[in-house]
Amino acid sequence: MDKSTHFFGTSVFGQLISLIDSKIITTSAKKHNSDHYVKKFKTKDHLISMLFCSFAKCTSLREVSGAMLGLSGKTKHFQLNHIPKKSTLSDSNKRRDCDVFGEIYNKLLKQYGHHISDSRIKDVINKQVEIIDSSTISLFKDILKCVGRHPKTGKKKGGIKLHATINADETAPKMVWLTSAATHEHVLLNSLKHNANTIYVFDKGYNDYKAFDKFSQTDTGFVTRIKDNAAYKTLNDCKIEEHIHSGVEKDEIIEVQVKYENNTRPLKLRKVQFYDRTLKRRFEFLTNLFEMRADLIAAIYKLRWQIELLFKQLKQIFPLKYFLGDNENAIKIQIYCALIANLLMTVIQKTLKRKWAFSNLVSFCKIHLFNYIHLFRFLEHPDKDWQKTYDELMQPSLF
Repeated sequence: MDKSTHFFGTSVFGQLISLIDSKIITTSAKKHNSDHYVKKFKTKDHLISMLFCSFAKCTSLREVSGAMLGLSGKTKHFQLNHIPKKSTLSDSNKRRDCDVFGEIYNKLLKQYGHHISDSRIKDVINKQVEIIDSSTISLFKDILKCVGRHPKTGKKKGGIKLHATINADETAPKMVWLTSAATHEHVLLNSLKHNANTIYVFDKGYNDYKAFDKFSQTDTGFVTRIKDNAAYKTLNDCKIEEHIHSGVEKDEIIEVQVKYENNTRPLKLRKVQFYDRTLKRRFEFLTNLFEMRADLIAAIYKLRWQIELLFKQLKQIFPLKYFLGDNENAIKIQIYCALIANLLMTVIQKTLKRKWAFSNLVSFCKIHLFNYIHLFRFLEHPDKDWQKTYDELMQPSLF
């Protein structure tokens, strides 16, 4: 029988690491001075070790260092120059600035953005839709202040809040902020860039009339849900045309009061009431898009579910339940590396012609992490060698 057509000279993990240009790591490390006074365990070694943790789903420092020590002599394939000991990795997670990993993630996203984008939504409304949301990752220790009621024990778990912005036509975060869980969502609205060609979508936890006023002044669109206790005055009831989706029950122009330090000023907004027959729920949307169809506003808000799926994917597939350090910097490094791993797998999924479920793709890479098979060739035709062997066995013998 012929040799496998999928055999390759570099392991699967090495092929994943090769997707990261070394120049990106070098320039990021230089910018953040993350290799200053470091003799052996450089930023690149640190990144590769933490990516191994993400792909192999390691849950402790001992597991990472022990598994990598077993690969001694085979590290050239995945560009690791120094195998870390448990204490070395622990010290690096504590001392090396986590922002260097955030920088690497942002540069990779810029490099591979065209692989993961899909312009169909932008083509329909001629604007870029960006979704904003946050997700709290609970910690067993009180490392970062958490929110919510005090439990009966009187002790609260710590928590870190992951704030993210994604384009509606992409599946990887465009911008990421990491804060304590006590940080309110609406604070992040001040960090957004105002652009007349952008529509921001977020839930009612981000309601901030001052931010809405700035959006309106800069012609930046937004779609959110109105709070149940919101105070407003109805100025006009808009007529619902026959061609509008029948789920639209009301379309109103309303006025809210924006409170500043020295004065209060009125702000005109639009409120759309929509009944979802599938969920059997009634929604009330708040927006400054006065010219857009009411049913399209409801459809735009529905896109927000994509970011919920992203958070679910990150928490379930990558190891964000167990952290390798008990300090804020170590936790942020692990989250950034999980985001990098998620981005690399997303690029592979989007590049393949054959459809793979994301969870199956990650599981495959975990099982074959150090097998020497051509990743893309195998994923496109996983049963090629098996079918070839089966056909040879089924051929009738001449003797």
